[in-house]
Amino acid sequence: MTDALTWLSSGSSSVSDGEETVVVVGKESVGKSELVAGLTGTNPTTGNFRGTTVDVERYESDEFDFVDTPGILLGTDTETTRTAIRAVEMTETVLLVTRATSIDDDLEDLLPLVQGKTGAIVVTFWDKVANPAEARDQLNRLARSLGVPLVPVDARNVSRISSDDGDAAMDRVDNDQLISAIHNAREFPGRVHRQTGIYFEPPETIIDHPLMGPFVSIALLLLPAAAAVHFANAAAAELSPLVSTILTPAVEWTNGLPGPLAAVLGGDYGLLSMGPFLFVWAGPTILIFAAFMAVYKKSGLITRITASLHPYLRCVGLTGRDLVRVVMGFGCNVPAVTSTRGCSNCTRRTTVSAIGFGSACSYQFPATLAVFAAVEMPWLVIPYVGILTTTTLVYARLIAPEHARTAPLATESRAFLQWPTWQSVWRETRIVVHSFFLKALPVFTGIVLVASLLDYFGLLDMIGYALSPLMGIFNLPGETALVVVLGSIRKDGLLLLQSDGLSSTLSAMTPVQVLTAVYLAGVLLPCLVTAITVAKELSPKYAGRMMLRQAAAAAGFSLLIGWGGAIIF
Repeated sequence: MTDALTWLSSGSSSVSDGEETVVVVGKESVGKSELVAGLTGTNPTTGNFRGTTVDVERYESDEFDFVDTPGILLGTDTETTRTAIRAVEMTETVLLVTRATSIDDDLEDLLPLVQGKTGAIVVTFWDKVANPAEARDQLNRLARSLGVPLVPVDARNVSRISSDDGDAAMDRVDNDQLISAIHNAREFPGRVHRQTGIYFEPPETIIDHPLMGPFVSIALLLLPAAAAVHFANAAAAELSPLVSTILTPAVEWTNGLPGPLAAVLGGDYGLLSMGPFLFVWAGPTILIFAAFMAVYKKSGLITRITASLHPYLRCVGLTGRDLVRVVMGFGCNVPAVTSTRGCSNCTRRTTVSAIGFGSACSYQFPATLAVFAAVEMPWLVIPYVGILTTTTLVYARLIAPEHARTAPLATESRAFLQWPTWQSVWRETRIVVHSFFLKALPVFTGIVLVASLLDYFGLLDMIGYALSPLMGIFNLPGETALVVVLGSIRKDGLLLLQSDGLSSTLSAMTPVQVLTAVYLAGVLLPCLVTAITVAKELSPKYAGRMMLRQAAAAAGFSLLIGWGGAIIF
């Protein structure tokens, strides 16, 4: 038994019997979630911390209620960092998680935040240490100097012993060592008086290359969206006819119901008509995209990509971290907007606006591809993506405050690249999918109800007719007005372009007109689900201002595309 284990087993426990709350705190990408998930063998639940608005994840065991806080980025004003600090302030027992690769720096930064609290220290990335025996000796000396229990682990391989005698990545001695450290929690000092000298950077890769790195990073960011759309659309193409066949009797049955009820259930915008699109088309896209992004996050790729692209994004008022959130929006705007809590205050609103403007979500992108395919111009997706990317960056540059263009990169040192475990990938994927169905699905249902009733009473046609003259401003047929209106509310409204009523209009449109119509309908306004999420995250006033500003920018860009393209081609 090492000195550290002997020291841990001595003294009286400062944690009372029963389910004690333990706040888990540390810097970003340190392995907190993997640690407590493996230790407890449970999935997280999300909720407020002790009746406050602090949003955290909880992992419950027989003895402890672990509160997993967001990663701390010192020297920043991110909402996630403030959340973690508030959680520490409101509890007494803290599990401080540091990295073996930079333990001295981590302790120097974090000990002042937990001074006076009781708890223990976990040192992750222990598998990266080159000389474990010598490093453990240094940790033993450090533990005695701090007077706080200290346990080295590989957070990815912490696993609760399974009850069915299955494989366990961690033996019971190591499991008990962590539990013992919490039972023997001691008061944290405000600073460290002894340095271990343990520090090393991970090796560089092509992502870190000053010339090739940004191109590789952009390709990696586009890969999840491309793969999600490709595989999800392939699966949906097989499932959609089957689902439609199954639902056809139910839709026909609704024809015998009273008018408004028949419209809400089986009309063109009814639940039975639009619901399959959500589950058959959007659902797989979100699932696949979320899985890709989870792999990126847990492998360390996201941190590398963030650092690689940051120097090139500062001029438009975004950081590398912000761009990752914008790309997340290609899966679903809702979790992407929510994740901007990890962005700096000076860039968060610009990031949210960029998501609402240019993140073609799992509704919009498949619908766009379907329209291009309907006119036998699938190649239009290339200029569409190019124009969408360029105008989003220009839009961000126009709305970003001056100080945002000098914002430092809010991230820690270069992350280690490693193979993620399937458990950690599933936890991340589950959180995104859960957020989509919990937050987006209820609003989707509400929008369907409203759209169905508006259609039943003829108001949608009236709106489209009233706006038809405006379409000429963008060099578009007047019949596209209704598509623009519905596409602004719900991105799958783009599919109306290939409906029977507009098929002749669509076939007569030039490639530039098709591109302009799809672009205008997609970016004129953020979808209603996104707008409601922005109102909750920031404020209703900002959401309204964002929508007006986006509409003006989208109109201006569409004018350039519609008339500029007509002149050139």
